[in-house]
Amino acid sequence: MNEYKQCIVIRDDLKLSKGKLAVQVAHAAVSASEWADRRTLDKWKEGGQKKVVLRVATIKDLFHLKEVARRQGLPTAMIQDAGLTEIEPGTVTVLGIGPAKIEDIDKITGNLKLL
Repeated sequence: MNEYKQCIVIRDDLKLSKGKLAVQVAHAAVSASEWADRRTLDKWKEGGQKKVVLRVATIKDLFHLKEVARRQGLPTAMIQDAGLTEIEPGTVTVLGIGPAKIEDIDKITGNLKLL
């Protein structure tokens, strides 16, 4: 049986507060899941909606991951902040990838470090 998960990738260079980071991760999780096909979404939910939060050094790394995931046909969501609290409006904060089959998503994110 295939297992599914979702990865949320944060920019380590922003140094967001814990609360701000939690909200950005939540935005990415919801937004990326909205791009998944119904079958994948259902399988992911049945498996407990597995998620992992990972990190990259820069915005350039986020854009690279998004492009690789897009080429593989995985759902993605790049989150830009409204700029009402800690950072400038339009700042790209996190990337959601998946849900997708674990083996497919690990090909893209398997070398990243946990948050």
